[in-house]
Amino acid sequence: MTLPVLHDQLKADADRLSEALERMSKLFLAPKEQKSLRTFTSAEVTELLRVSDGYLRKMHFDGKIPSVEQGPRKKRLYSAENILEIRAILSQTAKDPLHFLPGRREGDRLQIWSTVNFKGGSSKTTTTVTLGMRLALRGYRVLVVDADPQASLTTFFGYQPEIDFRQGGTLYDAIRYNDADVSRVSITKVLKKTYFPGLDLVPAGLLLSEFETETPTALSRGEQPVFFNRIRDALRQIEDNYDLVLIDCPPQLGYLTMSAVCASTSLLMTITPERVDLASASQFLTMAAGVMEVLHSNGAAGAFDNFAYLLTRFDTSISAQQDLAEWMRQLLGGSVIRTPFVKSSAVSEAGLSQRTIFEVELAGVKNRKTFDRALESAVGFSDDIEVLIQRAWGREVGDEK
Repeated sequence: MTLPVLHDQLKADADRLSEALERMSKLFLAPKEQKSLRTFTSAEVTELLRVSDGYLRKMHFDGKIPSVEQGPRKKRLYSAENILEIRAILSQTAKDPLHFLPGRREGDRLQIWSTVNFKGGSSKTTTTVTLGMRLALRGYRVLVVDADPQASLTTFFGYQPEIDFRQGGTLYDAIRYNDADVSRVSITKVLKKTYFPGLDLVPAGLLLSEFETETPTALSRGEQPVFFNRIRDALRQIEDNYDLVLIDCPPQLGYLTMSAVCASTSLLMTITPERVDLASASQFLTMAAGVMEVLHSNGAAGAFDNFAYLLTRFDTSISAQQDLAEWMRQLLGGSVIRTPFVKSSAVSEAGLSQRTIFEVELAGVKNRKTFDRALESAVGFSDDIEVLIQRAWGREVGDEK
């Protein structure tokens, strides 16, 4: 019997998987394979705007904000566009406009956060996209950058990277090294508007892995800009358009991760409170310290507003995880984000359809208690990070009206 050649088997399996994923996407996505965003209830909108329900009703009654769609029992339903429009209107007469439009002001530095980890499975991508969506709903202009060739973050926005970006159109095009046939392009050429208002995407794809293999050759020939400046230089082309950039890094300390880190103003490390993950995190930090020292001596960035740790996949029913979480807080102090991102079937079920907890249709929720706990966790850690962003700009998040 003739054994199959490995590369033929791999290609056949890849083709079968790609076709199956395409069929799956058609089941989950809206017609024409485009995702859309649900509407939001009055209770959700008052929480996002940080106003009382009575205040919102009065604004509608006085005709100061536009009417919106009504659902069953004449309950108001708000699109994300409605929320952004109401924010803009209310900010015009507010004593503190920052309450409704909390983004950058003149002189504020663009906030660039990279999510990092040495190993997979720490909810790094889910954390990045969840944080991005929450802050977009809170009124920030957000750009998410997928710097991982596996392109998991890109799939959250309804794309199939292995099909949609097979020939290019990703971050790679904006940071690649020049050759005889192709040169890098402006990041504006690959930036995608998403179905989520206030949230744009720079996608990834398998071609992005070429950056890892091409960098040593580029270094040997002295090509400029050097690898650790490439993502930073690309983002400078669009920095006036956003308040915040979130970069999802690959689960390794390679050239892509180092380029993202050197472009960042803050770093967020996701850690599952388990011994194996903590050991991996320690190794990552040791390696990163040495690498960053070398890069810093060669002109790369060295100072950051924040280096924060987020506990992810936190199972509150496991006492060992609770003990390790407390141990980490005692060891690392305020660097550990106060609210953990809990392990939840609600988050996992949303992820199966390439959605975050914020996109789940409330009417279809089977276990409301589980959903509410997961939502509270996502809102909590996102709000904790928002406080850090505001502090980097020298101000605090306003209290509820």
